Amino acid sequence: MKKMIVSTIMIFMLATILVMACLIAEVVSLQKQINILSSKIAEEKVVEDKEEMVDDSFLDNVYLVDNLDNLAEEGDIPMVYLTFDDGPSDNTDAILDILDDYNVKATFFVVGNDTETYGDAYRRIVDEGHTIGMHSYSHNYSKLYQSADSFAADYDKIHDLILNTTGVDTRYYRFPGGSSNKVSNSSMSVFINYLNEKGVIYYDWNVASGDATSQAFTTDELVDNVMNDVVKYKTSVVLLHDASNKDVTVEALPRLIESLNEAGAMILPITDETTVIQHVSVVQ
Repeated sequence: MKKMIVSTIMIFMLATILVMACLIAEVVSLQKQINILSSKIAEEKVVEDKEEMVDDSFLDNVYLVDNLDNLAEEGDIPMVYLTFDDGPSDNTDAILDILDDYNVKATFFVVGNDTETYGDAYRRIVDEGHTIGMHSYSHNYSKLYQSADSFAADYDKIHDLILNTTGVDTRYYRFPGGSSNKVSNSSMSVFINYLNEKGVIYYDWNVASGDATSQAFTTDELVDNVMNDVVKYKTSVVLLHDASNKDVTVEALPRLIESLNEAGAMILPITDETTVIQHVSVVQ
């Protein structure tokens, strides 16, 4: 009788452990699905925001760009452009070191700072063959988008800083928040037209790593976020960030490059020949 009771207890405990193991596995699986879904939501939020903004007055005279002709077809070689916003930062040298190790060229949309440390970073970006673009001088949304004059003043400041520091008359720009941002006090057409008149091309993105979201993705998740979407397009402009608090981005970069190479992608810096990826454009 005693042995039977002990056996029953043992069986009950084993069953309990098995049930708990199954529950844990299910929770882990659900969490992975949630992470993937969150990444998709973060990436697709740009599109959702643009749809919401169509009726807003500050987006008068612009239209949503569908980029349908950029959808991948069988046999296409993926053209991938790694772009880093918000630098230079404490992580810039580490990013450049990794890119150099893999002989990969990227694009850096930089903000303004006239200290010597930043100057060295601007020069290194250019000297090592990467493309340098403008991401505003201040990255202060309220000041930058306050008016046409405030935008022009900021543009001149970042353009001249890059020119005087590196000798590069850069013609590439990324709007803080993208061309579909919802914080501009004026219609984005005002700023887009200004860049058009300057002969400057603005680039948005169609693949988001997720490193700008509030969710703390792991290195593997950041890589998966990119790889899951690169396969969708002929040309993929990948949004990454060069900031002091983006260590995970730096840690993920080697595996991301290796994964892209394994997928047969061509990793390139933005040039005048690059397919332009934009969220919105000006109504002509």
